[in-house]
Formats: sequence, structure tokens, C-alpha cells
Amino acid sequence: MTSYPAAAPGDPAPGDPAAGPPLAAVNPRRVEILAAAAELFASRGYHGASIGDVGRAVGLTGPALYRHFSGKEAVLGEMLVDISERLHAEGVRRAADPDPGRALDALLRFHIAFALDNPALITVHERELDNVPAPQRHEVRRLQRAYVEEWVAVLRRLRPGLPDGRTRAAVHACFGLLNSTPRSAAGLDRDAMGALLHTMARAALEAA
Repeated sequence: MTSYPAAAPGDPAPGDPAAGPPLAAVNPRRVEILAAAAELFASRGYHGASIGDVGRAVGLTGPALYRHFSGKEAVLGEMLVDISERLHAEGVRRAADPDPGRALDALLRFHIAFALDNPALITVHERELDNVPAPQRHEVRRLQRAYVEEWVAVLRRLRPGLPDGRTRAAVHACFGLLNSTPRSAAGLDRDAMGALLHTMARAALEAA
């Protein structure tokens, strides 16, 4: 059976949440640290996991870990800025399709794949953004607003008569549905959950 979402030309592979070279191509160890930290921060909370816990999860001692990151705040900040940059970059690429229906489907496929493959990142963002140092926190929020606006622009083209406030509210509500995977995806396999999210989100946006 083909796994959800069925890949379209240029779609990232499952587990690769955005376009462009992954951080692993630059420094695989940093990516390994960020992935381990996401799981620890999601399961224990930011304050419940120490930088030593992160190091032990990837087999590094404290001094070795500090060669990669200055501390726990730096790990959290890079984690959330990086994924925000990747979401925005891929959102820009997919929203550029001149056909708004195709653009919306491409955005949905991409974000659903991200949500299914990265529940820990979603949990960390929801719970821990206020613990990110202010400059990086502001950058995360700026990138997120820009990502939302890519979706808003596509929905405006698809539903040109929809008032701006309603359009933006519909997109935010759609994200609430798609980002529910840390809580909603346990009862179905990936294919079934992906198809359900796509059907529900597309119907909701078209009916806004």
C-alpha cells in the first residue's frame, strides 16, 4: 500500500519536513542532538530534561555536547527556528502553483506529512516556545506568520469572496486540526490518519 501522503513531484520524503538540504548534510551530530532533545522535551518538558540528559541520549558527555551547543536554551532555540524556516520555505514553494486547488493540496500533503512524522516537535512548540530566547522566539513567530500567509493567499485565490478575517481564521483552525497528531493519531495507522486529516482539512477550508 502506498503510504500517505502519496508523493507528488517534488514532495519531501516522509520524515523530511521541508525542502532544501537537511541539517544532517551540514552536521549530522547536531541533527541527532536536536532530534533527541525534541523527544526528551516532549516527554519530560523543557525544565524536566537537562542538557546532560540530552547528551546522554546521543552518547555525548557534557564537554563534548558543548562543542555543538552552548546550552539547553540554544538547543531549543535552534530546534524551533530551524523547523519554522523549513515550513516557511516549503510553504512558499508549494503555494506558488498557479492552480489554487493544486497549491492547497500540495500544502496539505506537506503539512500532514510533517505533523505525522514530527509529533514531538509540535508538542515542544506548543509547550515551550516561551522558553526560547527572545530574539529566536521573535524569529519563530515571524516565520510562522509568514507561513500562515502563504496558506491565506492560496485560500483567497480558491475562495475570492471570503472576507480576509474569515480566511485567516479558517487557516488557523485548519492548523489546529493538522497539528492535533500528538493526541489524535494513535488510533489509526499513518495512511488512514493522513487520509482522514486531508479529507477533513480540505472540506473545512472549502466550506469556510
